[in-house]
Amino acid sequence: MTYLFNNPTKFADELIEGYVAAHRNQLRLVEGGVIRSHKAKPGQVVLVIGGGSGHYPAFGGFVGQGLAHGAALGNVFAAPSAQQICNVAQAVDAGGGILFCYGNYAGDVLNFNQAQERLRAMGIDVRTVVITDDIASATLIEKNKRRGIAGTLPVFKAAAVAADTEKSLDEVFRIATDANDRVRTLGVAFSGCTLPGANKPLFEVATGMMEVGMGIHGEPGLYRINAPTADGLAEMLVNKLLAEIPSAILNPDAARIGVILNGLGTVKYEELFVVYRQVDRLLFERGLTIVQPVVGELITSFDMAGLSLTLFWINDELEQTWIAAADTPAFYRSNIAYSNIGTLEASSYRNKRSLETGSPNSQSAAAIVFLALKAASKVINEMSEELGRLDAIAGDGDHGIGMQRGITAAVAAAKEARVARTGVGTLLKAAGDAWSDRAGGTSGALWGIILHNLGDALGDKITPDASAVAVGIASALRDVINRGKAQLGDKTLVDVLHPFSAALTTTASQGLSIVDSWAIATDIANEAAQATKNLRPRIGRARPHAEQSLGTPDPGAISLALIIRAIEKTLNHL
Repeated sequence: MTYLFNNPTKFADELIEGYVAAHRNQLRLVEGGVIRSHKAKPGQVVLVIGGGSGHYPAFGGFVGQGLAHGAALGNVFAAPSAQQICNVAQAVDAGGGILFCYGNYAGDVLNFNQAQERLRAMGIDVRTVVITDDIASATLIEKNKRRGIAGTLPVFKAAAVAADTEKSLDEVFRIATDANDRVRTLGVAFSGCTLPGANKPLFEVATGMMEVGMGIHGEPGLYRINAPTADGLAEMLVNKLLAEIPSAILNPDAARIGVILNGLGTVKYEELFVVYRQVDRLLFERGLTIVQPVVGELITSFDMAGLSLTLFWINDELEQTWIAAADTPAFYRSNIAYSNIGTLEASSYRNKRSLETGSPNSQSAAAIVFLALKAASKVINEMSEELGRLDAIAGDGDHGIGMQRGITAAVAAAKEARVARTGVGTLLKAAGDAWSDRAGGTSGALWGIILHNLGDALGDKITPDASAVAVGIASALRDVINRGKAQLGDKTLVDVLHPFSAALTTTASQGLSIVDSWAIATDIANEAAQATKNLRPRIGRARPHAEQSLGTPDPGAISLALIIRAIEKTLNHL
């Protein structure tokens, strides 16, 4: 249970504020995350990591000398937005290029990719290494689909050491990629975790049972077994990890490895040491040489009772990065003398949108859209708990909270646009930016894309008609598929957006008004949302639990249909 919080929707912001206040000598706060308090050397590569809050020490705890230069920090269990990532990256950029490094989750991939595109457009060289160490989340053949969990640390460290020794971006990328290829992790849990403000955990495990292979966002494991003894658990973890030795290891019976035994929140250090005692014995009996093992909490999941074991199969080059000195709030090895090259002042890199006055007809359309967004906000607030319940069946349970955060921010931004008398296009794009930035995660990014495309299609001058709306939704659909990689039938909001867009296009071509066209398409969208209960997820966090989600509609599809229906009711009451 998470006991201490004020407003759950502000939990992430307040924890980051307090965290930086506690480590002012090492960190600076920027909008969207934290950075080292001391600048990188001019011309060197810098490492930017990131992910959702709720995993401390990951990710902000790994910012400091010998590790990351900056971390973008999203909301609780939600990826940071592209804007947050750009803010952090620009704050630490030293002119030598940037390496993004983060765990393989749909929302993180989507937002970091968008940030990479924006930074490259500014002339900044950016590369990415996505960490895939969790052996439970996909087979070795599909290693690119694996999640990134506690194995993020050795990859972060390899990249950071390479960057700080002034290697080129190509070399930093190569070393981080090699580290990712050589790291394997498996985790277990004895209980679920409870998000701030929730009155029960995301999932429950019966007394005496254990989930095997769960993720760090409260996702259920692949299967449940009777909880073993500490020695039995150590043996199970070691055996499963040694069953998959990286292909680069030529002599696995005499290899050198880094080892991490990571606590997920409630399993404490004394218990971890009992388990590690047997891990050490088993690895020694196999002829392996353990190099500077780490036992402690490195990537957690609030109050989840569980742990994970990571094996890092090192070579001479990676051994030097693994044992190198580091001094961050959460990870320390030996002593580092700060170079005092220069202190970076905290500043904001957010670009404020220009709110230009729209034409009278476009302003009238903006007023209608503002009312529609408020109506959508009302229904999402009413249904947030149910959306979270649907999401928790095969995901992390945060969809309702994320949608609330996003649409609340969108309404606030739309209100500001109304005061500035903008056209409907600017209002939609301002709302989309706010939604994406505040919600983070996959749904936040996708809703930002949808509103942006619709805003581009409607503009600030014309009087919108059904054809313009249909063009905007069709453009949004293409962009969502292109960026999010989901296809029709993958059990996502695409399964609603696709038929909804087709219906709008057809009815608009028949000369129907916006009100009539939207009404027909709304019924089709509702049917499509309910039909997702018959689909198996083929993408995202729910994919490993495809069978478990059968019979339950996709929460993203349901929330899209709810918003479409709320807009229809608004149009009918004009």
